[in-house]
Amino acid sequence: MSMSESDRIALAARLHVALRRKHGRVTDTEWMATNAEYATEIIRMTREHAAETKDEDLYLLATRLEQAMEPLARAARLAARAPDGIPPIPLPRFAGGLG
Repeated sequence: MSMSESDRIALAARLHVALRRKHGRVTDTEWMATNAEYATEIIRMTREHAAETKDEDLYLLATRLEQAMEPLARAARLAARAPDGIPPIPLPRFAGGLG
């Protein structure tokens, strides 16, 4: 069962408050609840901080957000694939071999 957007926003808000209070980190709650890539980075950073500080509650909030975002993450992965199911080949960033 997937969470509604408002449920994801509520969960992201709880994580935002915990990160602000415990880590001094400010996040974008709405973006966290709707953008799988941003949420993944916040989850990674939260888990890193939770491990450093041995904060089980923070770790559990990150896990809950990860579970809530899984349907969006899965949809983003599928959207990134070409119609034939093969991931697109990244193009060089700069023309002329500059990067």
